[in-house]
Amino acid sequence: MGKLFGTDGIRGIANKQLTPELAFDLGRAGAYVLTKSTNHSPKIIIGMDTRISGDMLAAALTAGMCSVGATVYSAGVVPTPAVAYLTRKYGLDAGVVISASHNPFQDNGIKFFSGNGYKLPDALENEIEGYMLEKTSELPRPIGEKVGRSEICTNATDDYVKFLGSAVDNISLSGMKIALDCANGATYIAAPIIFKQLGAEVFLMGNEPNGVNINHDCGSTHVNALSKFIKETNADVGFAFDGDGDRCFAVDESGKVVEGDEIMTILGHQMKKSGKLANDTIVATVMSNLGLTLMGKEHGITIERTNVGDRYVLERMIEGGFTLGGEQSGHIILLEHNPTGDGILTALKLCSIIKSEGKPLSQLNNLMTILPQVLINAKVAPEKKNDYLTDETIISEIKRIEEKFENEGRVLIRPSGTEPMVRVMIEGKDQNIIETEAKSLAEKIEKLFG
Repeated sequence: MGKLFGTDGIRGIANKQLTPELAFDLGRAGAYVLTKSTNHSPKIIIGMDTRISGDMLAAALTAGMCSVGATVYSAGVVPTPAVAYLTRKYGLDAGVVISASHNPFQDNGIKFFSGNGYKLPDALENEIEGYMLEKTSELPRPIGEKVGRSEICTNATDDYVKFLGSAVDNISLSGMKIALDCANGATYIAAPIIFKQLGAEVFLMGNEPNGVNINHDCGSTHVNALSKFIKETNADVGFAFDGDGDRCFAVDESGKVVEGDEIMTILGHQMKKSGKLANDTIVATVMSNLGLTLMGKEHGITIERTNVGDRYVLERMIEGGFTLGGEQSGHIILLEHNPTGDGILTALKLCSIIKSEGKPLSQLNNLMTILPQVLINAKVAPEKKNDYLTDETIISEIKRIEEKFENEGRVLIRPSGTEPMVRVMIEGKDQNIIETEAKSLAEKIEKLFG
């Protein structure tokens, strides 16, 4: 068996790669590793999205944790950032989310948060993985009254909604018409509640999950559906979340999509004005558009770049004492409030700016010019995601493209951390040329390693 953890926990096809047996072993090892230095039994909260396989994996994971003496609190369907927040609020040892985020419903995943609400560093994930693969007898098996138990966490959604309101000072959204696309996922309960509580007139789509329709033609991966919905409802602004609710795209009143880099630009500009943008810096990833860097130079904002993955963005934010970071994909981390991307919070912050500035989103989104960018996913065999790095044909082709776009664009080739794909991204001045080059390279990678 290869390495289990990717850039965002463990993912795979539910009941095939991500089996109940694997979840059971993960529960045992995770609960032990995260609390072995303490002298009390583990206390862990579990939340999940709406996938049909969630109950199966939650049951197995819970059983594994209880077998090492843990008390497990089941939060039911809540967004990923809710688990990060509630782990801290309740003073628990760890939080766990069962979700595959933006992936199709057949997939699922399991990711851990430490007691401070942070995703686990590589060292801890490696330790957990070691116990799982070695099937070590070191893990405890308490008996009698020391066996763990499971409890329902009845206040999870209410406490998370209260947190969201407090993070925006319970602003009034009265008079605003807001469209929400909940991706038939984890935000479908909490998002409508908080926007309605703050006085908005809310129009909903993607809010009728049935276990198999999560992310299906809706949510942040199919945001054009929200653009159409905005025009149908005449809403002032719209927000599309992903399956687990840690990312968000916005859509302005005309139906134009506002992506992660643009959202960070709007938030960063406002935070700089109010003195809340620490060190006048935004932390982004290597996938963020070159236009973000150019915006920063024009407006006195430093753009730092990390590897892809919100965990790496967070690590750099903590190291540098920065308050705003995120990804082009809509993961926005507002570290003053929560150490993970939070789609609903991001949407509320944008609404707060719209209200305070008295301008529609289209007028606020005029600080950054997006350079043409093409991203093509080359489908490869899971065990061959890194083979392109040593293949002379592909190495030579990448070098040729890099030389072609030198000084007027960027070329970035990287394996996906969550899916069996190699992502080919090219930026440049001419859309047709970069599309041709990206498609050609992706086809060659697929032919060799698909």
